[in-house]
Amino acid sequence: MKKQKLISLTLALVLGVTSMTACSISESSSSAEATSANTAAKGGSYKYGEIDIPGKDGALCGAPIYIAYENGYFAEEGFDVNLISADFESRKIGLNNGTIPIVNGDFQFFPSIENGINVKVVDGLHEGCIKFAVNPDSDIETVEDLKGKKIGVDEIGGTPHQVASLWLENAGISADPSDGEVTFLPYSDGNLEFEALANGEIDVAALWDPLGSVHEKAGDVKVIFDLGTDPYFAGHFCCFLYASNKVLEENPEEVAALLRAYRKAQEWIFQNPQEAVDIIINKNYASIEDPELAVELVKSYGYPSADEHSTEWDTRVENDVKYFVNGLSQIGYLESDPDQFAKDIYQKVDV
Repeated sequence: MKKQKLISLTLALVLGVTSMTACSISESSSSAEATSANTAAKGGSYKYGEIDIPGKDGALCGAPIYIAYENGYFAEEGFDVNLISADFESRKIGLNNGTIPIVNGDFQFFPSIENGINVKVVDGLHEGCIKFAVNPDSDIETVEDLKGKKIGVDEIGGTPHQVASLWLENAGISADPSDGEVTFLPYSDGNLEFEALANGEIDVAALWDPLGSVHEKAGDVKVIFDLGTDPYFAGHFCCFLYASNKVLEENPEEVAALLRAYRKAQEWIFQNPQEAVDIIINKNYASIEDPELAVELVKSYGYPSADEHSTEWDTRVENDVKYFVNGLSQIGYLESDPDQFAKDIYQKVDV
């Protein structure tokens, strides 16, 4: 069964053209104001030069990247950052050759690392940000009710798919498509996924914030799973930071500088959630028209304070890597020895 699931996942990852894009940033071209502010922050000089940071449209939980860019933290640490979008192959090539030094992503990366992506986990970014929704009149209430149902996800092999797989398997329901206990259907756009739910094409929609939360507040759906509050996932990172092995080996100071920029942004968001939301909405980084809801969500992602960063933060990151390696191993999504694999894929960086 374990080997069968590994084969199924490998096929799914091949079919998922834009795998590894979960929880990423929105595509953006630098505004004149941001470019001016960033250049001024370094007096027009960048120690590490120009770099690309890839992402995905509309994810509210990409806040640390948006804030690090807009507040000039990347520039302060010596980077002229371009915010871009990149598909699976572009990310893989960029990470392997070092032209993309860092990406943010979830534990969906772990099977990809096992299959040869040359990156390591170097930090934790945030918690939460995925919800599973059903129609308001649905009789689906718990994970046990999902047997025989159709579940919409953004991509096969992506984070909502793997979160759902862990949730199902821990309840004794096979997530392997060959077993036929559940069916996963991919939708490249969250709005299309929501429409499929409303039209009865799927029974459950696994949605990234802010879409799931927006529809929940409007009464269009009821939420049966929240990554930020579910007992198995609560208090654990949804999103990690992954650094290129090539950059880690050749220029570890560059990775440390990037992590300092991310951490400054996390701490600023912790102290200024309303101001962070204002920037995100005004700069069109995420599609949400309800500032109050956006602030509530940003607060729920557990961005750390400076005190948290200075107190056992790296230990927490390392422990969460082990936690999700064990979880994915138990459901057959990883073949390596869990203890050794967890040690191999995490690297503590002295920031």
